[in-house]
Amino acid sequence: MAVITNVREQEVVLPPEPGLTPEEIVARAAALVPLLVENQAATEARTHYSEDVHRLFADAGFYRILVPRRYGGYEFGVDTFMRVAMTLTRGCPSTGWMFTLGAAHALAAATLFGERAQDEIFAGGDFICPATVMPSGTAERVDGGWLISGTWAYCSGAPFATAFMGHTLVPYAEGEPPMPMLFIAPREQWRRLDDWGGQLGLKGSGSHSIVIENAFVPDHRTIGSHISGVSVTEGTPGLRLHGNPQYGGGPLSFMILESAVLAVGMAQGMLDAYEDLMRARTTSFPPITGRAENPDFQFWYGEASAKIATAEGAILNALREWTETCARGSELFTREQELRIATIGREAVRLSWDAVQRYLFPTAGSSSVRSGERVERIWRDMSTLHSHAGIAVYLSTMANRELAMARFGIEDPHH
Repeated sequence: MAVITNVREQEVVLPPEPGLTPEEIVARAAALVPLLVENQAATEARTHYSEDVHRLFADAGFYRILVPRRYGGYEFGVDTFMRVAMTLTRGCPSTGWMFTLGAAHALAAATLFGERAQDEIFAGGDFICPATVMPSGTAERVDGGWLISGTWAYCSGAPFATAFMGHTLVPYAEGEPPMPMLFIAPREQWRRLDDWGGQLGLKGSGSHSIVIENAFVPDHRTIGSHISGVSVTEGTPGLRLHGNPQYGGGPLSFMILESAVLAVGMAQGMLDAYEDLMRARTTSFPPITGRAENPDFQFWYGEASAKIATAEGAILNALREWTETCARGSELFTREQELRIATIGREAVRLSWDAVQRYLFPTAGSSSVRSGERVERIWRDMSTLHSHAGIAVYLSTMANRELAMARFGIEDPHH
């Protein structure tokens, strides 16, 4: 069991609805699904969800799910957040992607950064913070911190963001190659480019680039590591500050589970669209019957449904294991445990994609894959998900090797 010490004594800022429960906030997400489905085309055209939807999310408390209670957050837990994320993605993949990859990083910020930084970045209560893993830009050492400049691409959640978390390369020692440094910058230190929407899918995910121009980032808002290489086995600033074991968990595995939850939500949305076609359309070949009465369509639906349900079950189990590992103590969140949970997420992505590309998309019919149709849009979005470096490169190759090395005690030169 984790032993929490040195928890700061301070007056807790109450959230807007102190009595709100996890079940109620998940139900609010489910109630918004029809609206998100209806808005999909407009969301793509705009390249992000609307100001009205953003306001609905804020009023529902979605941006405070993972924010610590002392800053006016609900601190509900990762399972509640992921259920909301999966539900929103089921309605609109772009909206779910933009929300998840903006709001989820409240957990990393509350885990990895110290009290002073958290006092600054969580001051507004609602927290939306895109985070990228590719180092970019330049950093010049100055008294008390760094002057950072550069452009960071694929900043999902940027349109309504309150902060940005990125990496740059810095020379920590003379004669040594530069190493990654994680930093967090509040909204007033950067600007968003209007450069998103030309990709195959996820056109409405708000994944614009962010530009920083000679901004001073103090040392207390930097960490001398890449986020994927941070070890929590000796405890974390957030664990000591908040006393909640979830702020002592591994950031790498949680980030991977974000992508997996998005994949499952997209597949669930595709199954919903396919079910509508099953009820509304007939077969193309005799005997002409409703698709729901046809043995072939019954088989395809059943196969896809089972794979998607299995993927969801794997994710929920991985989240439970993530939470239980936190509760038992950060020292158990070893590199091996992080990677084991991460690879469960990878398998959930594979199951979801297999259900869509093998059974649902090919048999939906060509009229269902015209531009703007829900089936066509989700297929594009899931295809684009597979171009994410974390899924296409890291999880498919590097994670396997790193897991084996961790298991057999072989030193990884990159960590």
